[in-house]
Amino acid sequence: MRNFAITGVAGYVAPRHLRAIRETGNRLVAACDPHDAVGVLDGYFDDVSYFREYERFDRHVEKLRRKGEEHRVHYLSICSPNYLHDAHIRFALRVGADAVCEKPLVLNPWNLDALSELERETGRRVSTILQLRVHPSMRALKEKLAASSGCGKKEIVLTYVTSRGSWYLHSWKGDREKSGGLSSNIGIHFFDLLIWLFGPVRHSQVHVSDPRRESGWLELANANVRWFLSIDRNDLPFPSAPGGQTTFRSIVVDGEEIEFSGGFTDLHTISYREILDGKGFGIEDARVSIETAYNIRNARVQEPGERGHPLARGRGSAGG
Repeated sequence: MRNFAITGVAGYVAPRHLRAIRETGNRLVAACDPHDAVGVLDGYFDDVSYFREYERFDRHVEKLRRKGEEHRVHYLSICSPNYLHDAHIRFALRVGADAVCEKPLVLNPWNLDALSELERETGRRVSTILQLRVHPSMRALKEKLAASSGCGKKEIVLTYVTSRGSWYLHSWKGDREKSGGLSSNIGIHFFDLLIWLFGPVRHSQVHVSDPRRESGWLELANANVRWFLSIDRNDLPFPSAPGGQTTFRSIVVDGEEIEFSGGFTDLHTISYREILDGKGFGIEDARVSIETAYNIRNARVQEPGERGHPLARGRGSAGG
């Protein structure tokens, strides 16, 4: 049994990590979040030391380290806002723990090189959650594509709409400096998946870039991708009301829909099992998608043209 600590425990994604820690037979010994709505802890673990102040959390984890192997934190799960990931990974390595970090691992590609150096210096490991790579249907698709290599470039349309209220834009997620924008915050898993399936990026265009929507075109080694990301419920292809379905995800390859609407429940637990077995995804696995999202964030917006996603072309302006 390994000891875990967690940052960002009051956040949206933290319950998936709490469940994964429990289901892999490990224990949570410490948690930190400046927001104290952390009753979720009681559904997973008893007697977790909780801290609102990061400085007190830091001191507590250091105290556990000095108590010896039985008490020290072996893994730090990082579910904090994106702009804090780099600092919290560094903290984990400094106290002798491996880091398990939510997406995106960092916002800026150059931070990856510094973290790689720290890995070498400390002997600890940085792992990230790239859960779509462990989705059973995606692994089956990768095998199918490998068997049919040499059949020409695929034409792909990626659409991901996940409705969010006005709170989103007033939180850290709506601050591009803190979240990286939609491409980093909600799109990076899909960029990672498509690059993993169809090869590295050759060329990129951005056609829409505003706080609620981003869209563009990627030329990959083996595919052309028209992509569209949105948090606006008006972009859903069906009527939506509070309490109803608010998410639509679609990947169409050469006119054929890839079915992966189910099977998401256990992906974090699967990811944790692989990390604990030494087979998880590390810094270099995350690099290309982080570079892609960074380039999208800093690109000049162009008119969609024929390469634009249908929902982007329908807007009639590059600014969305």
